[in-house]
Amino acid sequence: MTAAGSGFEDPSAGVLADAAAAFGLLASPARLHIVWALAQGESDVTGLAERVGGALPAVSQHLTKLKLAGLVRSRREGRRQVYFVDDPDVVDVVRLAVTRIGARAERSDLPAPRLRGL
Repeated sequence: MTAAGSGFEDPSAGVLADAAAAFGLLASPARLHIVWALAQGESDVTGLAERVGGALPAVSQHLTKLKLAGLVRSRREGRRQVYFVDDPDVVDVVRLAVTRIGARAERSDLPAPRLRGL
């Protein structure tokens, strides 16, 4: 269905459900931080745990969820699993959201958006 006057087709229910699931996974600050870190470069779970300040088992569980959702992939290098974001669109969305909200928070004339409770 085309939105009135926009010329754009509305996405299917399946596409909206998939997008909502991806955003749901990224709604966790810990998982968002992990994806942000992986958007900067690949890492093993130990390096990610150190970078995001999480316990190794918790970071590993977050990575499992992100991997099952198809937002993160891994490959074996010797005894290590190396994780990376294989989808440039996910990287773009995360970078855009984090940098825009961060820039807004740094500006004294605009308050940071408060989205809780919506």
